Amino acid sequence: MTPMAGRKPFKLKKESTTAAYIGLGANLGDRELTIRRAIEAIDDEASHSALLVSTLRETDPVGFEDQPRFLNGVAKVATTAGTRDLLDYLLDLELRLGRDRASGPPGGPRTIDLDLLLYGNEIIDEPGLRVPHPRLHERKFVLEPLAELAPSLEIPGRGSVSALLAELE
Repeated sequence: MTPMAGRKPFKLKKESTTAAYIGLGANLGDRELTIRRAIEAIDDEASHSALLVSTLRETDPVGFEDQPRFLNGVAKVATTAGTRDLLDYLLDLELRLGRDRASGPPGGPRTIDLDLLLYGNEIIDEPGLRVPHPRLHERKFVLEPLAELAPSLEIPGRGSVSALLAELE
């Protein structure tokens, strides 16, 4: 089969992707395995691709302190999903990995916690969706792994990750 004279070859249009950062945490069950399963599920989803994952680190609970220690990290993801769709996917993934947000106390023990920390340079404040994550700049257990991946990354309205981390230390 020969191409039609004078016509350019058909090219597939590439979907635009946005870099998103997802906070990873767990303090019940096999924490590392559950976090690894979450990363694999995110990477296996057609609209997301896990690009980088920080070192996972042991951290003390914040707020609700009478619970086991956490394993925390951050993943950088390329996504074609919008913010609300990405958040809905993360909440559904939490449920599939054994977390029922309605049954436990806020900030209490959990099999998995997947927080949408950043979505490109966007600032979003809608019911049930705030980006950047509203407490990101206050949490060393998020800033340390984020600094490992992207120390000069600018948090919209707050400054660079490295500067925010230095303020906490």
